[in-house]
Amino acid sequence: MSVQSDFLRKAAAAARMSGHVWPEYAACEAALESGWGRSLLAVEANNFFGQKQSHPPLGNTATLTLPTREFLHGSWVTVQANWTKFADWQQCFTARMELLRRLGRAYPHYAAALAAKTGEEYVVEVSKSWSTDPDRAGKVLAVYDAHRDAFADALAA
Repeated sequence: MSVQSDFLRKAAAAARMSGHVWPEYAACEAALESGWGRSLLAVEANNFFGQKQSHPPLGNTATLTLPTREFLHGSWVTVQANWTKFADWQQCFTARMELLRRLGRAYPHYAAALAAKTGEEYVVEVSKSWSTDPDRAGKVLAVYDAHRDAFADALAA
């Protein structure tokens, strides 16, 4: 089993346990956003989606301040940001779902993603508001297409 397949299986299991919609696609999002779980944010904070800390912080989550690249005004820039630090992978996926549900009215793409009939539709809709990367949806779907065998057991069940 490859490191990437192992990451995707573990992430999909955490997503499934948290009640995240489309857990296999959410795992692919996590892979893309976290460099396959190797980013400092993922390693130090179990934060696989680049979830920034709210003000005031929700629950009892800690904060980690790190630089990030954002696509703003047509170019990539580096800025400092405060990130949510999660206790474990499942807490990260749970918080992600809570955020998508909570912001569904303010960001119609989140509501559309939660109502999606396919994983592909989910990724396209959520990517319209989740990330500043204009190519995010295509990148997530490419991860899924390249590694769909990692989910064979879960999808067959």
